Amino acid sequence: MNPQTATKPKLEALAGKYLTFFLGEEEYGIEILKVQEIIGLLKITPVPNTPKHMRGVINLRGKVIPVVDIRERFGMSAVEATKQTCIIVVRSGEAEIGTVVDRVSAVVSIKAGEIEETPPMGARVDTSCLLGIGKTEGRVRLLLDIERVLADVGEAASSPTAIQA
Repeated sequence: MNPQTATKPKLEALAGKYLTFFLGEEEYGIEILKVQEIIGLLKITPVPNTPKHMRGVINLRGKVIPVVDIRERFGMSAVEATKQTCIIVVRSGEAEIGTVVDRVSAVVSIKAGEIEETPPMGARVDTSCLLGIGKTEGRVRLLLDIERVLADVGEAASSPTAIQA
């Protein structure tokens, strides 16, 4: 079987609308169907004994939602919040999880022909959180598998002991 024809159905399945956002100068995309809402940065209550990328929890209309710092999750340096810093609330499995991003960009439609597989980057580089690379409007967008990015948080948040306000 030709390796290029084997990946074609996979890339076609990735075609669709993505909410794009920035972390620094890099642009990322999340499948729009995974996005619940975008909110301004709220007061985040830290939770003891959580991984460094877990910022804490927020109370969103009576529901306690865990919040992850995507910069920290990706090992990027911290930056001061700005007026554009916001929280994208996504659905990961059965859980709603907030993700802090530097700024939201737009909703873009990406066709299968505009998506490439993530290239090999060496044995020590984990690219499993990427669905692929979107190339639209002369820009490169890293398309995230948000469920994989948030897997450790989603499993905990959807457990029967999840907090309700």
